[in-house]
Amino acid sequence: MSDDEADPELLALLRQHFQGKLNLDEEPETGVLEGAEYVYDNSIDVALNMRATKNAAALIYEQMQQKEFSTASWSEHELHPKTKDESTVAFIFTMDLLNFSFWSLRPEDERFAVSYRDKNWTGYWSLVASLQRALEEDIPITDPHYWQNEEECNLDSLRYVFRSCTEEEIPLLEARLACLREAGQVLYEGDASPTHVGSSQKYNCSFTKCIEAADKSAAGLVNLLARDFDCFRDEFRFEGRRKPIRFLKRAQILVADIWACFNGEGYGEFRDIDKITMFADYRVPQILASLGCIGYSPPLQALVMGRDILESGSSYELQLRACSIWCVELIKREIKREHPDAKVNAILIDFFLYDTMKQLEAQGKETIPHHRTRSIWY
Repeated sequence: MSDDEADPELLALLRQHFQGKLNLDEEPETGVLEGAEYVYDNSIDVALNMRATKNAAALIYEQMQQKEFSTASWSEHELHPKTKDESTVAFIFTMDLLNFSFWSLRPEDERFAVSYRDKNWTGYWSLVASLQRALEEDIPITDPHYWQNEEECNLDSLRYVFRSCTEEEIPLLEARLACLREAGQVLYEGDASPTHVGSSQKYNCSFTKCIEAADKSAAGLVNLLARDFDCFRDEFRFEGRRKPIRFLKRAQILVADIWACFNGEGYGEFRDIDKITMFADYRVPQILASLGCIGYSPPLQALVMGRDILESGSSYELQLRACSIWCVELIKREIKREHPDAKVNAILIDFFLYDTMKQLEAQGKETIPHHRTRSIWY
């Protein structure tokens, strides 16, 4: 669109206004799916195989049924919290503040790993293990007051919290400290303004106040996170589109983790949870490629297979992430078309695919590597 052309969304808004149809109380939308579809429609380096996607939908549904995969599966993981209270909300918020970039180019026995409960944990589970270990050692790692205390919470203390049983340190340690600092500041100073999300009460150093401000809307909570916390504002410009493409991976998975942990009740009750999309990271695209659902152009294929770095925000990376979101959306729609009563959404499909990919990795059955992007977004 050139600068001389009218913005079609603005025209639609004005048309609704003059026709008396503008509803200022409309339900929140994240815009993630809309942006993903736009990138998919304009992608030249990532394509979807519709037949493989349809076949994958049938396979995924069958295996999810066999394993009785549901929100309960979340709490069944050994390291996930088992309690259902405000301290659990604080744990999940801290976990997803720091839930990014665990991949390593080193061999499996040399990569960053955390020893806890007589096991060595890697990837995402190294983060969860570190947090659980810290709490057992009376380090208040989930307390926003601690994050703001520069004497107690600093690079040295975080290096201890995330100490590895190998020579490799956790990636992006300074960025993780910055995320904690920012979140502590927002929760301390943050004000859920009535002009935004339904409450004038401050967050009072508790993420539960953010949940309350979202008024049981998953999309509203995702938007609140993206609005008030820079470290959750995972969005990028894509050629040809005026609005940025929103991915909001960690904001969405935070909402999903709370929903799953609390089984859709209490703090986890959201009337619009199905608006949450797949979480655009590096593991789910990997298994979608392994299933033949997505394919890469020769240049992108060479980069992925060569384990070369894809820069965060690059066209390659944006296409890969967005097309993965759209692919999981199509898988969900196919399952619902074949099984209208199925209790399935993009969250459960993502959780299932992630767990499956980690199992294949542990068994040495990866057929294609995951792409390599080093960032705080995933």
